[in-house]
Amino acid sequence: MMIFADAAATGAGSGSWLGMVIMTVALIALMYFMMIRPQQKETKRKNQMLSEMAVGDTVLTTSGFYGILIDMSDEDTVIVEFGNNKNCRIPMQKAAIAAIEKAENAQ
Repeated sequence: MMIFADAAATGAGSGSWLGMVIMTVALIALMYFMMIRPQQKETKRKNQMLSEMAVGDTVLTTSGFYGILIDMSDEDTVIVEFGNNKNCRIPMQKAAIAAIEKAENAQ
């Protein structure tokens, strides 16, 4: 009787081991599709947005300020003008820009 109980326990143990591996793989796949992949898509979208940025575009900063892009002198630095005051020009990193509205060409 003990031999059959040990054999049954061994068989159940290997089945639960396989089930644990399958559940771990499923959990990793779920984490990839729920967390990592959307973040990669967002990063790709933001990099494309920043590469299409041009002087004269209206930008929204991560701190919530709207301004007009005046100069793109450095690779990662831009100068943004805030408000109607021409003296309020602030250099900032491109990473601080959250959204861009393209300037309309007035002809």
